[in-house]
Amino acid sequence: MKVKYDKENDIVVIIFSENAIVESEETKPGLVFDYSEDGSIVSIEVMNASKQMTFPFKVEYEVA
Repeated sequence: MKVKYDKENDIVVIIFSENAIVESEETKPGLVFDYSEDGSIVSIEVMNASKQMTFPFKVEYEVA
């Protein structure tokens, strides 16, 4: 899994796999889910990230 923050465009992308994206769906304004051919989630894009989260450039990872 990768998390990228594009400061210039203010977009956070969470990438779950390197599979090709064949379909994208904006589930809510500014929230886009990208899907592979088999329907699994490839990535999630958060537009206007600085308005959606406190620190779009900070990532915490926790295993429970």
